[in-house]
Amino acid sequence: MNRRRFLATAAAGTAAVCATGPTAFATPATSAGTASHTGLLRTWFKATYRSMTAMTTDFGLTADKIDVSGTGTPVPSRQTSPTNIGCGLWSTVAAGGLGVIPPSAMHDRLARTIAAVEQLERAHGFWFNWYDAHDGSVLKTWPDNGDTVRPFLSTVDNAWLVTGLKIAADADPILRPRITALLDGVDWSYFYTPYDPAAPYTSPGQLLGGYWPDQPGDGEPTGFHYGALNTEPRMASYLGIADGSLPTDHYWHLYRTMLPEWGQEQQPDGTYVTIDGVRVWEGHYTYRGRKLVPTWGGSMFEALMVPLFVPEPEWSPRSWGTTHRRYVRSQIEHGLVEEKYGYWGFSPSSIPEGGYREYGVDAIGMQEEGYNSLGVVTPHASFLALPQAPDEALANLTALDRDFGAYDDRYGFRDSVNVTTGRVSDFVLALDQGMIAAALAQQLRPGLLQRPFRTGAFQSRVRPLLAKEHFSI
Repeated sequence: MNRRRFLATAAAGTAAVCATGPTAFATPATSAGTASHTGLLRTWFKATYRSMTAMTTDFGLTADKIDVSGTGTPVPSRQTSPTNIGCGLWSTVAAGGLGVIPPSAMHDRLARTIAAVEQLERAHGFWFNWYDAHDGSVLKTWPDNGDTVRPFLSTVDNAWLVTGLKIAADADPILRPRITALLDGVDWSYFYTPYDPAAPYTSPGQLLGGYWPDQPGDGEPTGFHYGALNTEPRMASYLGIADGSLPTDHYWHLYRTMLPEWGQEQQPDGTYVTIDGVRVWEGHYTYRGRKLVPTWGGSMFEALMVPLFVPEPEWSPRSWGTTHRRYVRSQIEHGLVEEKYGYWGFSPSSIPEGGYREYGVDAIGMQEEGYNSLGVVTPHASFLALPQAPDEALANLTALDRDFGAYDDRYGFRDSVNVTTGRVSDFVLALDQGMIAAALAQQLRPGLLQRPFRTGAFQSRVRPLLAKEHFSI
């Protein structure tokens, strides 16, 4: 997530549950294996949700992480972000929809978080990137080392909080008016640079990474735009297109790969096509004979966090659906065949020995010095792969538990494992547990968290774009 790093491009560098219950939608890829393991998936969800409640402070915000290596009650970290808060919201809706908590508890927990969010300082309608999870104040110094934190408005992190708020509003009609009031100030055009054909590098029709709002006017923008399509900031793009604050042609100004003449991880193949009046480079990479649309760094959550909520594979089966399947297969083969780790699933996560960094499969990311796997496997990557490779994901997770003790009965899977040394992370992270909770909810009750992103303006504005998509894969 860009709270730890930014997903730039070289060119730019330049339900849910309602009052009467959830609505189920199309079932994702399943197998006899996952169907027979429903009890195990529910057990994993319950432990994962316990970690989310353990990370949620009395003030009502889900903190960034907890250390679960001890036997006592873990203390939530001081810091939290909009993404972490959004993860807490949708995890609670999932717990209510799956019957893990009663409706009254779901309402009470959502209401406490909404009350906390209502108190948070904002700028230009958006939330700052770091708050104190225990009192809601904007962080000005980093808790671990005292370094100065310059308050920042992050495009992608705000997208995940808005996602959580929309899911909560759909799940709890009583809270809907308060959440609607919170969302009234959200205007994604704040982050948008309109397309100018005379200056396509500086005015690319894309979203900036964010702003530091401590300067006059809009503030100081980042020096890059989010140019890569197959990365998690596309959630902000979808939200803005759906609410009308971004033009629909913004989608076509995002890069499937870098243009052929630009430096990148590999020379792409593909073709130019014109869609809705925009000349689009429909490029692809090839990995182990498999054509796919790369991400920026080659990590799992860049590609597969968004379809937890927006049904890309269903609305675009021959394009998004195909590249998602091939992306997962590439991650599996990298771990099992290319590197021979015996395990797979590479995505930004805790460094098992301490700290945080990006992990991925370098060859399926556009960045020339992309993310490497380095033998560090994160369980959330396997959970993201459940719709595309359910049997392989279950086998991988079971092996991580059996061989390394990566699963904690109290709080779910630890954040990462160095499978070359056996070192398991001491931490669980709200972002990664939030992805696990959403993935399990989608597997156990398809559509549970997706209704706000299947209906209304998403149905009328986003779905037609995905239907027109025809990657060159």
